[in-house]
Amino acid sequence: MQIEIYSDLVCPWCYIGKRRFEQALAAFPAADEVEVVYRPFQLNPAASAAGEPSALVYERKFGKPAAAVFGPLTEAAAAEGIEFRMERAVATNTFTAHRLLWFAARHGRQAEVKERLLAHYFTDGGHLGDPEQLTAIAVAAGLDREQVTGFLASQEGVREVRAELAHGAELGISSVPTFVFDGRVAVSGAQSPELLLEVMAKVAAGTVDRSAH
Repeated sequence: MQIEIYSDLVCPWCYIGKRRFEQALAAFPAADEVEVVYRPFQLNPAASAAGEPSALVYERKFGKPAAAVFGPLTEAAAAEGIEFRMERAVATNTFTAHRLLWFAARHGRQAEVKERLLAHYFTDGGHLGDPEQLTAIAVAAGLDREQVTGFLASQEGVREVRAELAHGAELGISSVPTFVFDGRVAVSGAQSPELLLEVMAKVAAGTVDRSAH
């Protein structure tokens, strides 16, 4: 079974949803037969690569102090064992980080890089638009420094990531996280491990039709 996860790297519910999905996968009897692929989605494709404090972005979006938004998100993350420090986060354009994930997938390190990118943003206050920080994350995940540096300085993967973004739009994916199971059923939102496990079991048994939740 292939499970494609559409998500953005600055989406708090995507990180929370990732943890819930991992719990579901750990309980799935045929977990070793599941291929997990992360697909790109951009909540704000017009965001500047220069970056700005995420608190400012949230205050503009919701019209209230960032702390009022961050509090419930931090509590939800803590329930899944994640430490959010969103007041330190640097909001930025995530296209280059998604391109790094595309590169990592071709070297068998996508899962490791994905986790480190999320932690870098939500916990460490990192800048996901900074090539040096992205390189350090990739190297820590086991990728070759020279290859990563050369890749980020090139245009490799630009066309492919844009195509993946366009494909997600064609599928009607408008919110994240969205989990697509074997191309047959899509589940949107940071759903419970129980629901995700139920969908996996039904897809594996062939008892679910193409639908969305």
